[in-house]
Amino acid sequence: MKVIENYKKFNTTEKSIVTIGTFDGVHVGHQKIIEQLVATAKKENSRSVLLTFFPHPRMVLQKDNSIKLINSIEERIAFLEKTGLDCLIIHPFDKAFSRLTALEFVRNVLVNHLNTSKLIVGYDHRFGKNREGNFEQLEEYGHVYDFEVIEIPSQDINEIAVSSTKIRTALQEGDVKKANRYLGRAFSISGEVVSGERLGNTIGFPTANIKIPESYKLTPKKGAYLVKAQMENTDHYGMLNIGVRPTVNGVDETIEVHFFDWDKDLYGKTLEIEFLDFLREEQRFESVSALKAQLSQDKIKSYSLIQS
Repeated sequence: MKVIENYKKFNTTEKSIVTIGTFDGVHVGHQKIIEQLVATAKKENSRSVLLTFFPHPRMVLQKDNSIKLINSIEERIAFLEKTGLDCLIIHPFDKAFSRLTALEFVRNVLVNHLNTSKLIVGYDHRFGKNREGNFEQLEEYGHVYDFEVIEIPSQDINEIAVSSTKIRTALQEGDVKKANRYLGRAFSISGEVVSGERLGNTIGFPTANIKIPESYKLTPKKGAYLVKAQMENTDHYGMLNIGVRPTVNGVDETIEVHFFDWDKDLYGKTLEIEFLDFLREEQRFESVSALKAQLSQDKIKSYSLIQS
């Protein structure tokens, strides 16, 4: 898959089969669209092209710094790499781009640069300034500029009943199992292992502290989770805590993971950690020994879930 950082850098005489969207999460609904895109392109000996945007339009148009994304842009690229796409275009979304009318978007982007012969979109796709463009307009422009518009039927999407918003909500509620069903894989975070206060070492549960570099990356609600990571080509299970560690009067939110069968140094390494299940809410314990007792119970519950 070729990755291009601006649609203006994509110029070809070859016809393109195109889809457009933010594709945050690359969830099972997105995958359905991409599968049809790739299959159609192969059948017609054309290039499959996905046009996406970064930053997320809401971050630019609404200055909505509170929005958190399911994927970092690097994760989105990695997931899309596995779909068989020929080309991924990540166009910088800014206010100037947002002001393109529906007609300007079709003419300047789809026709003049992407050389679109077929456009595949979801049934509720909107585009152009103030989201003024809809499927009917795309069809009209298609007749003018000689490209076909294929709409994924609403029943195909609705039977999956998934959206990026639903996934974000599930994660914010700690329901990682629901989020994973919608994603078609385990939700994950990636970050560097950094030094912490080493409290875990003193109570028999050494932890790796994870620092996520992207401020816009969504993390699930505070609490304890069963997780998995691959290290040295082997899956290793553990339990991860997101929170402020109220038992020791913590202030800043941290992400700490204890692996059950790993005792090697991880400092400076980057881990991708998959969330498998929710164990319990974050809570304050009467003492560190009470916290240790709860961690032992969490470990027993984790092994039970792994074996089920």
